Amino acid sequence: MNEDLVARAVLAAVMVGAGLLMLWMANAAASGRLGRNPVAGIRLASTMASDEAWLVAHRAAKRPTVIAGWCAIVSAIPALLPVPLSVAVTSVLVGTAALLGFVLYGAKVGSRAAQDLSPEG
Repeated sequence: MNEDLVARAVLAAVMVGAGLLMLWMANAAASGRLGRNPVAGIRLASTMASDEAWLVAHRAAKRPTVIAGWCAIVSAIPALLPVPLSVAVTSVLVGTAALLGFVLYGAKVGSRAAQDLSPEG
């Protein structure tokens, strides 16, 4: 297997894997199957304050987190197509930036929703 195919396979696998993980996490946390934990989810003081804050935050953040997951998956498509490797790498970099942007936006939305639960606001 030549180096170009290996690079494409790694790019595609990493981005699809990251996207699927985001999709799973968004759904599991918003449904309550993924409770407060030290590894996955929006782990800020406002969201870790209670189980209710955790759930409210992840329900509010679900849409941007799902979009982040799909950005990662879609960005892997050029790695599987007969385009120059530079195009595939650029797509993955753009997809990674989009994933990060939507995840950070989701964390902001979720944190705000959790803060709205507390009397101090």
